[in-house]
Amino acid sequence: MAILLATPSSLSSSSSSLSLSFLNLKSLQSISSFRTSSSSSSSSSLFAINNFTPKCSIFYTSPIPIRGFGSKTSLLEVGRGNYGSYKSREISTKSSGTQTGGTSSITQTVFGLVHLIVSLGLILAMDKFLKQAFVAASIKFPSALFGMFCIFSVLIILDSTVPSAAKALMNFFEPAFLFIQRWLPLFYVPSLVVLPLSVKDIPAASGIKISLIVVGGWLATLCVAGFTAIAVRKAVNTQLVDAEPMGKPSPFSTIEVWAWTAVLIVSFVVALFYPTALGTSARTCLPFLLAATVLGYIVGSGLPSNVKKVFHPIICCALSADITAYAFAYLSKSGLEPILGYYLTKVSSNPGAGDILMGFLGSVILSFAFSMFKQRKLVKRHAAEIFTSVIISTVFSLYSTALVGRLIGLEPSLTVSILPRCITVALALSIVSLFEGANPSLTAAVVVVTGLVGANFVQGALDKLSFRDPIARGIATASSAHGLGTAALSAKEPEALPFCAIAYALNGIFGSILCSIPVVRQSLLAIIG
Repeated sequence: MAILLATPSSLSSSSSSLSLSFLNLKSLQSISSFRTSSSSSSSSSLFAINNFTPKCSIFYTSPIPIRGFGSKTSLLEVGRGNYGSYKSREISTKSSGTQTGGTSSITQTVFGLVHLIVSLGLILAMDKFLKQAFVAASIKFPSALFGMFCIFSVLIILDSTVPSAAKALMNFFEPAFLFIQRWLPLFYVPSLVVLPLSVKDIPAASGIKISLIVVGGWLATLCVAGFTAIAVRKAVNTQLVDAEPMGKPSPFSTIEVWAWTAVLIVSFVVALFYPTALGTSARTCLPFLLAATVLGYIVGSGLPSNVKKVFHPIICCALSADITAYAFAYLSKSGLEPILGYYLTKVSSNPGAGDILMGFLGSVILSFAFSMFKQRKLVKRHAAEIFTSVIISTVFSLYSTALVGRLIGLEPSLTVSILPRCITVALALSIVSLFEGANPSLTAAVVVVTGLVGANFVQGALDKLSFRDPIARGIATASSAHGLGTAALSAKEPEALPFCAIAYALNGIFGSILCSIPVVRQSLLAIIG
């Protein structure tokens, strides 16, 4: 299609057809004139529009019949003609545009990478600063949770005073938020990788009891949260409205796979021949163990849906890291336990791959502020359902774990360690630090296993319980299986994602606040015995 403009004076009364320029609509704004010629003459003249003589144009020379409408016509109807010459010019123009587009694409990629590094770096720096400040002040309340409240408060204040500033702040941190969302399950993996070290001193009978509490407790918490949400929904009878659309992280690319594969192979070989090439054994093993973990997650995420139901990407991820650690231990004749010890050292001056990944857990909590602010209207509209369900399910989870642990004769130290089984790892570790004698490694492992149980079976369980409402499904999933369950359900049911994200954040917040109250801690310890 083409649109041609001309002035009345440019039209010859003695001719009925002209040879005109044919312009692509994309070029219309940059082209301001065209060539005309009489059908009875081979000569042609270039004329100007509004007394402006163009310096460049894209033309083809085939005669095209045109008809004017009225005596002062400026819009002409163009017939069909031979586009051969025009197409050759268009190819040349597209080639030039491709080069410009390629340069622009590279610039955008670089800018996007810098934007991600700066935004994510600020979140990580804030998390580290708050941790150091809370340790120095001997404050036991989770520092990341305090930071989350601060960010959320700032956003709310800006939104009520300068909405454009709140929007700009959200846009600035969006790359970091999407990065955290994309790699979220990976941050839970270290606890599974070192699981053999965490449970080696736990008797088999105690392990069976813990497994029963994890599986049975997950299902019980799911039911409590879901039925509470449905009951409150019926009582308030609030109509469900569409939530704010939430950005989705980009899929993994082939370049990422090959890049991490190269890191794995090169660093594995270097560590095999130079065990302390980077100063310590943990640092030298860090690159290939981290690469193995990331590759396992990427491969696991690409598996068919029916396979992921029984072989979750997190399991694939943990197995990849453990197999790589075993291979290195076998070839280096150093033993598996020392290599797993290098994976998660818990020493900031000598970190392993697991320490790097778990270092992002604080930023996960801080990112709750952005997800809750984005869905603030939804939270306000369905506050009764969300807050009531999350509070009741959180209280039930903590106290039922304590009670069942005592009833089945589980050791008190182990019962304390698994109290926050339904709360995200970062906050669960903060919670057990408030109790004496707890095993943080066991806590992290139990939380991850609970999430895996939920991720694999939550959708089927919700269907069996006839939870059809997206609010009930989202709240029940996040309250019982935190981040891993949330990721699994939201991938198949996007309409439940906002409620999953909100309940996931609030579940950890309320659990941390409850356990920060001395009376609550004392009551839990009294039940445990």
